[in-house]
Parts: sequence; C-alpha cells; structure tokens
Amino acid sequence: MPKPYDAVIFDLLTGLMDSWSLWNAVAGDAETGQRWRHHYLKLTYATGDYQPYEELVIQAAEEQGLGAETGRQLVARWDELQPWPEVPGVLARLKGEVPLAIVTNCSVELGTRAARKAGVPFDVVVIAEQAGAYKPDPRPYRRALDELDVAPERALFVAGSVFDVNGAGRLGMPVFWHNHAGLPRPDEGLDALKVEHRSLEPLVPFVLGSSRG
Repeated sequence: MPKPYDAVIFDLLTGLMDSWSLWNAVAGDAETGQRWRHHYLKLTYATGDYQPYEELVIQAAEEQGLGAETGRQLVARWDELQPWPEVPGVLARLKGEVPLAIVTNCSVELGTRAARKAGVPFDVVVIAEQAGAYKPDPRPYRRALDELDVAPERALFVAGSVFDVNGAGRLGMPVFWHNHAGLPRPDEGLDALKVEHRSLEPLVPFVLGSSRG
C-alpha cells in the first residue's frame, strides 16, 4: 500500500523541543516566560526579511521589562533544550520509512544545535536565517519542499503552533498539530489541519498506517 505522504516536515522549537520550559526557566516563572515568548513571536512575525534571532530575543526581553541580560541568558543556556519525551522514539520509528525534514525559526548556529537534540539525522534542515525569513512567511516552507523535491500536498507538516498550521496550510500542506504545549485553539483558520494531539505518538500510525505503527 502506498504511503499517504512522501515526506514529513517538522517545526523544531515547539513541535519537537520543549523550548517553552527553557524560556520559563530563564524568565524566572511560567507567566513571565510565556509573556516574553509571545512578544518575541510577534516581533518575528512582523520582521519580513530575516533579522538576527538572538537580537530579537534580546529586544523582546527588553520590551517586556526583563532586560537584555535575560535574553543573553537564553542564548547561553540554549543547550539545555530537550525534546518532548516521546520524540526520539517516534523519530526513530519514522526514520528510513519516509524522508524527515525540519523548518525552524532561529539562527543557523542555534538551529543546528537544537536539531541534534532530536536524536536522528534529518534529510533536510531549513533554518530561518538560511531562508531569509521567519515562518509563517512562505520562504522557509518552500525551501524545504524544494530541497525534498516533494509537492506540498504530499508533505505532512507537523506544526508546534497555530501559526505553523496556517503558514504550512497556505502552501497546500496538510498539517498534524502536535500541540504538546497546550496552546489555545482558534475558532477558525485551521482548514489545513488534519489532526491535533497533545502527544507525537499518534504520528507514527498516521504516517505509516495503523498496521505498522
């Protein structure tokens, strides 16, 4: 039986990594960390062409009253990032069955280091700095599709946030939302969404078929 998808493309920093815990730890508590992170996300979505990730992290910290040193601490502690618990096992089961890719919003240096934490080598890694723009701008998604040589409708995008659900969907990619962070679900704008789960475990049968999951 043919596979339903020719590739699986992942968001890295929320879809595979528990980056929210690191932001919260650096900020001092979850409420402050989430406020800082959401402000950073607003900055990235408004940049247009790529601006240095580290600078945006620091700018968001300053504008939220946390000070530049808090932003620098996030970068300094970057290697504390860890994948969600089920991620290494899920990726190991998918590796070799279907090409795996990452599209992530950060610098090449930090994105490369975070991708290594996932536990498997990826066939394609596209980082915002390389693509010249942050998601949900179409450029990072298109670069991954081009490097994989896969049509959008044949590439399943595993989103970590609703912004990725919409960004990938606008290019015609079906979307699996791994909402491990429990982010709010909007009432509309989720036309591309095929399924939403708090765990990545259901991705294996979804991609390979229940008999092989």
